[in-house]
Amino acid sequence: MDTASAVDRPRLDRLLGHPDLRWLVDRVRLRLERGEEPTGVIALSTATPDQRAAAQRLLGRPQKPGRSLRVSLDAVDEVLRRSGISPNGLAAAIEALTGPIQVRADAEEAEARAWEEAFTPLAKACAPRPELTSWYQELRSSGLVRRLLGDAASAAPQLAVLAGVVSSLPADGIGLGTFAARTCGDAHALDDGRPLSTLALGAARALTGTPAGSGAEWRREAWAAVGLLKDDLSTTVLTIGLPGDTSTATGRALAALHETGQPSVLTLRQLANDPPHPLPAGTPVHICENPAVVAAAADHLGSNCPPLVCTQGQPSAAAVTLLRLLADNGADLRYHGDFDWGGIRIANTLLRRVPWYPWRFSAADYQAAATTNHGTPLTGTPTPADWDPTLAPSLHKTGLRIEEESVLDRLLDDLSGIRI
Repeated sequence: MDTASAVDRPRLDRLLGHPDLRWLVDRVRLRLERGEEPTGVIALSTATPDQRAAAQRLLGRPQKPGRSLRVSLDAVDEVLRRSGISPNGLAAAIEALTGPIQVRADAEEAEARAWEEAFTPLAKACAPRPELTSWYQELRSSGLVRRLLGDAASAAPQLAVLAGVVSSLPADGIGLGTFAARTCGDAHALDDGRPLSTLALGAARALTGTPAGSGAEWRREAWAAVGLLKDDLSTTVLTIGLPGDTSTATGRALAALHETGQPSVLTLRQLANDPPHPLPAGTPVHICENPAVVAAAADHLGSNCPPLVCTQGQPSAAAVTLLRLLADNGADLRYHGDFDWGGIRIANTLLRRVPWYPWRFSAADYQAAATTNHGTPLTGTPTPADWDPTLAPSLHKTGLRIEEESVLDRLLDDLSGIRI
């Protein structure tokens, strides 16, 4: 039988429900929540006269003189059982007065199980991707999910959606709203300020090595780094030497610029809707990190410059889209960047998204550059180079940062067909 229904509630309220016995009720409930038995003696060190009088009425016996008050819980239990007020004793009476009691250890264990189940889809999505390990671990330990999504029951469906988002990154240069509709079932799920957007943006940063930041422009670039665009004109790619043809408007523009030896800037919209004509399979396409290389190539090589694409730092969605178009048609991509930790992170990000071979971007190339360039002191957090495991130790040992501008002569010689 339900123990609460066996309690004579009106008599119980008169016996234990008085405000001057609230301290006793709270103490017993706390014991029950800890999984302890309501037995033994509890004491109140500075009891008021009213509290002492209430305890005397409860047990029908006078209290000893002094300010402290001691009450035998076994005696209270006996009074409740013998009087028929609570045939099942003190524990049942406290539950009838204050509501259902759950042992805290059991509740904490149940909550831990619920959170483990809620995170399971995301854990599975992150498991095969080492670059997400630190982000996932921090997400589990930081309390951010609880603050944004509430308890485990509320968070579970959103974490399952987040797992789908993570599994679909990086994207191929599509609109953020289109991607959200496809992966979240809501075109606005990844809008600024939405909880899921905050969590997914953290995963995007982890995948690309994008540094922390704030503001609308920073968020736009962070999304663009994983191929998600707030609009298809917001990201561009700088290039020179791409031959065009008359089959498309983009091709005609490229042909005109190539003939005059001038760089071109292509938007994602052009690449998605009017892509340039594929290059012949095996055509070398050089990739640089800094616009200064493109400017120097235009100045020195002009219309004789072979295809050169510039990432301008972290590769934009437009840059990745162009390079994928070229690689998918058999172009031979060759990459060079700054010899520093940021340059390695940028190169790693690009290598995870398109295949390339190093262009004077190995440990041997770094040592050769360091012997003829003073460089600047190397700072920042060391990062392994995915394409050359000896490069990071070499940078760390030498301690110099060598920018692309410092080796322009060698890069231009390569572009002009001369290999030193």
